[in-house]
Amino acid sequence: MTRQLALLGSAVCLLLSAGAACADDLPMRKAGLWELKMVRAGSPMPEMTLQHCTDETVDKEMNNNISPMAKQICSKQDIKKTATGYVNDSECTVAGVTTTSHAEFTGDFNSAYTVKTSSHAQGGVAGAAGRHATTTIEAKWLGACKPDQKPGDIVMPGGFKMNMRDADKLKNLLPK
Repeated sequence: MTRQLALLGSAVCLLLSAGAACADDLPMRKAGLWELKMVRAGSPMPEMTLQHCTDETVDKEMNNNISPMAKQICSKQDIKKTATGYVNDSECTVAGVTTTSHAEFTGDFNSAYTVKTSSHAQGGVAGAAGRHATTTIEAKWLGACKPDQKPGDIVMPGGFKMNMRDADKLKNLLPK
């Protein structure tokens, strides 16, 4: 169960950065089933691939749910359109750890997109020297969601399935 919760936390972070990026300016992803592959350098976390069934409503809900949180924890949250996509620069502090990140989004959000993020965490468990990580998310549209899926469903490695709309229920499972 602890491993599933850790994977779930990673998946939520992955989807938030890939799907909504906390900005109204990013285009919505095409409705259907997306495969998201995340590779992190500078982290013990292994490569992870998951699937997310989404539609415009789910992407908007993710954005709306994250934006207020970002406003509370982030002193900087700048997103800009570029010639090749979008760039997001942010600085956020959670539990005494300040993370500065730079993300570059490329692709069309209809068939495939890539998010390359470089981040540096300072303070808290990161220690005085800090920790640097680079994350690459490669997303591709697979087609319509499977018959047993509804928008918001995430299928994690190992087949663990949950719906993003049920994320509030999981807060009770996490240690306080």
